[in-house]
Amino acid sequence: MHLRAIKESVKATVLAYEKGIDLDIHTAFGSDLMSDVLAYVEEDTLLITGLTNHQVIRTAEMLDLKAILFVRGKMPCQEVIELAEEKKILLMMTKESLFTVAGILYGEGLRGISI
Repeated sequence: MHLRAIKESVKATVLAYEKGIDLDIHTAFGSDLMSDVLAYVEEDTLLITGLTNHQVIRTAEMLDLKAILFVRGKMPCQEVIELAEEKKILLMMTKESLFTVAGILYGEGLRGISI
């Protein structure tokens, strides 16, 4: 699924690295626990989270994730946005809950990772 389509489906706003908006994502994973992200997530996965600190960007960098979607209207600080831009990680934010976002994207054909 194109990140542009995801953005439109969940009414998200791009916060960083807009150049990544036309990339394809094959799976999604929703969590606020970065230990779970490290344990289960694979490349080409959209990370959906309400956690907005530096740890999220560093975790995405370690796993070579290309995109993070912040939920519940959570806005990262400017330092986090700049770090994502530097690391070429697309950041988006939606006012929807994680549960709602997961349902919308599942309904559009995006699947979760296999554990």
